[in-house]
Parts: sequence; C-alpha cells; structure tokens
Amino acid sequence: MDLTVHDVDRFEASRSRLEAIAYRLLGSASEAEDAVQETFLRWQAADVDRIEVPEAWLTKVLTNLCLNQLTSARARRETYVGQWLPEPLLAGDPMLGPADTAEQRESVSYAVLVLMERLTPNERAVYVLREAFDYPHREIAEILDLTEAASQQIFHRARRHVADGKARREIDEAAARRIVDEFLAAATSGRTEPLVRLLTQDAVSVGDGGGKVPARAKAFEGALAVAKFMRGLFKPSKAKRALAGGSPEVYATTANGDPALVAVLDGKVIGVMCLEITAEGIAAFRNQVNPDKLERATRRWAAADHGDPLLHAF
Repeated sequence: MDLTVHDVDRFEASRSRLEAIAYRLLGSASEAEDAVQETFLRWQAADVDRIEVPEAWLTKVLTNLCLNQLTSARARRETYVGQWLPEPLLAGDPMLGPADTAEQRESVSYAVLVLMERLTPNERAVYVLREAFDYPHREIAEILDLTEAASQQIFHRARRHVADGKARREIDEAAARRIVDEFLAAATSGRTEPLVRLLTQDAVSVGDGGGKVPARAKAFEGALAVAKFMRGLFKPSKAKRALAGGSPEVYATTANGDPALVAVLDGKVIGVMCLEITAEGIAAFRNQVNPDKLERATRRWAAADHGDPLLHAF
C-alpha cells in the first residue's frame, strides 16, 4: 500500500536505531543497511494504521530478518577465505548507536563484536537488545517469541560467554592514545624488543583480507610473533609500495570506540587496524583490509576532518 508522508516520517524516526541494532547483530554495515531497507519494504506493505506501537513492530521485523541472516551467514563463513572480522565503523558514524553507558560503548567495540560470533543467533539478539538498547525482558520476549524467563536465562548465558572471552580491564583514553603513539614509534624503529614490551604475553594479531588482499589465514599468537610481524609490516619496501599502489598515509583515530590506525591511499581507506588495549599492554590487533568492508569507512573518512597523517607507511 502507498505510505503517507507521515508514515514515512514514522519509519525514518526509527532508522538510526534500527541500523545500530542491525549492525551489532550482523557485524556488517552493508548487511545492516540491507536489513533496514527490507524492514521498510515490510512497513510499506503493512496496514500501518493498525500498528499500535510502530517502534516495537519495526524492531520485531528487523530482528527476525537479522536472525535469518545470521543463520545463513554462519554457513557462508565456513567457506570464507581466511579470517573473518566485522566491518569497522570510524568515529562519529551514526550506526555506532547509543554510547551513554559503558555497556552500550562496550557492546559495539570491535573485541566484543568478535566475541559475539561465539553466540547463537538468539543469544546475540537478546544480548544486543538488552545490553546495548536496554529493552526490558518482557519486550525482548515478545520480539523473539520467548517467555520472559527464557529471555533472562539467555541473556545471562550470553553475557557470561562474552565476559569469559574479554581481555583484562580497560584503561582511560589518554593512556590508550599514549600507547598507540608508543606503538607507532616502536613499530617504525626496526627493532623487535620495544614492541614486545608494549604487548601482553598472549597478544594476537588477526587480519581479514577476504581473499582479495593478502592476509595471513592464521593469527599470529604471542608477543614475540606479533612483534616480529608488526616490525615487518611497518618496514618500508618497494614491493609493498608496488602492491599497495603507493605509500599510504597512516592516521590515528578510533573505530568502534577503540584506538585504531587508518591507512589511506588517494583518499581511499585501504586498512583499519583496531587495537585492544588493556592495563597490561596491547592484547590484540585486528586488521581489516578486505575492500568490501571498507567502503563505508572511506565515505565517512571523506566527510570527516582527520588532521595530518602520523606517517607514510611502506
């Protein structure tokens, strides 16, 4: 049926919230946009005058679309080339959603998005709706066709799974930025020892090239292995410049609320390195270089004021 301007406005009032929910559920900005668009088509086809609470109706439709998508995504990822990582969102992206509480900020962090891959689709949906958007269990139960008690049990189980995989306690923003600066200085020094001192003993480095950009299929594990990889990564060479098509500029920013380095070449984001920083040191590097997962980052980068680069890589 044809929607009135008022009906369209009612949907648009919920779009940002719907996109933020879908992104947390799917780990992909492009898939989140598709899910929200499909939700709009369902809204367009519905008898909207009979929908008493549009926000609840839209959330239920979107969540169930995402649950279906998660089920098929798991099958696709079994044949994914190399490591799979979420699509990073740069500072200021509205799809990051609410960030008023520590729980909301943490729920969209790159580390937690990776951990949520361990959850079942239902666990992920309950965790996101409760932890990030503070939905009461009564409403979550209605959205997912569960009992309220089941929703509570699923949430506690999901939160325990996520907590079990978390790194050690967080540190403040100023200390995190200092460590990023120290990391860059150490990575470009050509020496391994300064890097090892900045890492936790069980540090890891994971890269997602999607089969389109060279990225090691297996993670580097342990401080020494990660330090050697980082030393080599930041070592200039003609071969690297030829492969990249030039010498990328490297900037410090945040992605998903965490410290990050962004590599930019001719205005295009070609890599986002997310750092998981703890009081004990850098616990993880998660490097997204799959060009399919950097298109939104490039659009956001072009629209933002990002200052001068810290260095030219390669």
